[in-house]
Amino acid sequence: MSSALDVSVVIPTCNRPHLATRAVRSALGQTHRNLEVIVVVDGPDEATEKALAEVADPRLRVVVLPVRGNAPNARNAGAREARGRWTALLDDDDEWLPEKIAIQLALAEASPAGSPIVASRLISRTPRADSVMPRRLPAAGQPLSEYFTVRRGLFYGDGFIQTSTILAPTELLRRVPFTVGLRRQQELDWTLRAVREPDVELLYAAEPLVLWHQDENRHRISLEMPYEQQMRWLRANRELFTPRAYAAFTLSVMSSMAAPSRQARHFRELLAEARGNGRPGALDYLTHLQIWALPPGLRRRVRDLIVGRAVDAG
Repeated sequence: MSSALDVSVVIPTCNRPHLATRAVRSALGQTHRNLEVIVVVDGPDEATEKALAEVADPRLRVVVLPVRGNAPNARNAGAREARGRWTALLDDDDEWLPEKIAIQLALAEASPAGSPIVASRLISRTPRADSVMPRRLPAAGQPLSEYFTVRRGLFYGDGFIQTSTILAPTELLRRVPFTVGLRRQQELDWTLRAVREPDVELLYAAEPLVLWHQDENRHRISLEMPYEQQMRWLRANRELFTPRAYAAFTLSVMSSMAAPSRQARHFRELLAEARGNGRPGALDYLTHLQIWALPPGLRRRVRDLIVGRAVDAG
């Protein structure tokens, strides 16, 4: 391995050997070669260990945790193991395009900030369509909480950050770890806390550099609906949001978690939360209404039809 190692890739995984191997190969296939790939196996998992043992590349390291602690804990463990100045995060069910790290490193090195975080656009792939997210990048001076949460249309993806797009200083990831136990919005939580640190700047590569597989025939964290836990997190972290962002998040993300229950009390609770602690706009109310009016599967199909493009069969 070159002595110029500067990037550590951290991939948490558990019981998904085929996906983990695919993610590893996309990391090892980067045009920027001076990196290490640390796969953190979240608890004993013989099948994944065996599959990774067949990857013949000295840049790969496998760390097996003694007990399962879920993805945030595994990412924190990987950051502690990292030897590079920079750490790039990759979920085991995603892939990187070959130039991802090279493009992000160039942006990081050009930044005047002492601790730049570099994200990128991604290709969101569903069984029906591909779409590029985020559809817009942060405007100068725009509060990041509003960029991530305030929609310009009825569907998410205007402003966005996803874990597999993030490259950050290893020291920052150690100083601001992921919140262990949080099941959803892990990257939003981490980013909003990290940018409050001194000399931290969030940058975006304008081109999509990650392939985000949104398969609907397997379990994904992004499909979980831990409404009560997420509401506790939101209320405990109100200071991370502007009033406008707090209302938008409540009537979109929280609404989508509550709607499958079809409990009218949640519908009313979210309206009261947004009005009492935030500053909702007309589109927030409309978003809330359409989330409750349309079943989740239908919403996904309508979204793909409106914001997606046909999948290239090649």
